[in-house]
Amino acid sequence: MDTNEGRQKKSAGTLQRGLDRKKDMVIKKRCKRKTMLIFTVRIPVMKTAVNLFICTLVSLSLFSCANLDTNQKQGTAVGAGVGAGVGAVLGQAIGRDTESTVLGAGIGAALGGLAGNQVGAYMDRQERDLRNAMARSEAASIRRNQDVLTATFKGEAFFEHDSAALLPGASTEMDRVADVLRKYTQTRIKVAGHTDSTGPEQYNRQLSQRRAEAVKNALVQRGVAPARITTVGYGESQPISSNHAMNRRVEIIIVPVTRG
Repeated sequence: MDTNEGRQKKSAGTLQRGLDRKKDMVIKKRCKRKTMLIFTVRIPVMKTAVNLFICTLVSLSLFSCANLDTNQKQGTAVGAGVGAGVGAVLGQAIGRDTESTVLGAGIGAALGGLAGNQVGAYMDRQERDLRNAMARSEAASIRRNQDVLTATFKGEAFFEHDSAALLPGASTEMDRVADVLRKYTQTRIKVAGHTDSTGPEQYNRQLSQRRAEAVKNALVQRGVAPARITTVGYGESQPISSNHAMNRRVEIIIVPVTRG
């Protein structure tokens, strides 16, 4: 009887050690003859079927990008693959069981796909609405660099000389901008103040900071969440022209919030 129990315990111990061995899953993908992603995931493998499921999930997300015909679709595939891989690792680390690993992989794939697919289109719509809102403004100009939007306002339209108090005429401009910013909440906003080189450098930096704060306060008063807005005063350190009037400006820089 003792011999049978010993053999059973030994057999169970051997089986458990086999189940607890860690395996490497290395996923490599070349899309358009360039390596898109290489990463290694180490997780305790509970069942061979689960291992195959996770490999298949991530592989399908990554390897399908060769057949996609737009950057937006390729972004979805790569984002989903990254999300699935990271989600699987997190699920295993938190739950330390098969179900957590599978659940984490599924959730990660969904989140990664959302970020990869939607950022460009989201900023396209915001740029369109911002340009439409500011079309009648003589004080503002809009430019875009990849997915970052910048609205630049002439300093004399917002402030008197040597003042950080917004002029009454700035109210209309703030109304237009705030309407768009409230609509597109998945963005961060930086308000940057700039001055010309007249006067002491330190004073100009402080003045530009106060002006940036005044614009932030105006946006907050119009319903834009203050947590989304940061301010910076560059003073005279970032001129764009030899013309002092052009250097006196306020920029509202709009950056999309992306899932990492």
